[in-house]
Amino acid sequence: MNTEKTTAAVGLHQIFLAFCNIGAFSFGGGISGLIHREIVHNKKWLSDTEMLAGLALAQVVPGANVANTCVYVGQRLRGVPGAAAALLGLLCIPFFATVFVYLMWDQLSAIPMMDSVVDGVAAAAVGLNLRLAMVGAQRSFPKIFPMLVMAATIVAVGVLRWPIIPVMAVLAPLSIAYAWPRKSADA
Repeated sequence: MNTEKTTAAVGLHQIFLAFCNIGAFSFGGGISGLIHREIVHNKKWLSDTEMLAGLALAQVVPGANVANTCVYVGQRLRGVPGAAAALLGLLCIPFFATVFVYLMWDQLSAIPMMDSVVDGVAAAAVGLNLRLAMVGAQRSFPKIFPMLVMAATIVAVGVLRWPIIPVMAVLAPLSIAYAWPRKSADA
């Protein structure tokens, strides 16, 4: 997708409102899946490839992954003002909702079904994250090296419980070297 064409068409208020909507309906996690669905499938502001690259980048730079993802999307669409609009939009409604919930928690936690509500929201968040993982895996499926890196990461971090920083310090450079554009032999 040509982001230059899209950038001119997407207003700062549109970015802010889209991320307000994402922030307002992202209960219990799964927000990366919501961002992907809204920005790629519903709004068509970024391609799958651009969004997955942004999600990967957001996970390796310091800070909260979701905030980093918002900054990435906003920056791709409208530069620094777009990044600010996306981040402010994402945080606006949850900020006030969180303050309200914490002020009212004693009353809310007394509601008999509250544990079930929280469990249901958590299950939906897991589903959104699994969907996003499947999208990423499908894009890598026909290529053996990305599948090997994915499997190595799952085994090293998920099964062997190795610290993520050393694992990524080894696997990230290998992945970058694999994906780095090369000149064809004909050139």
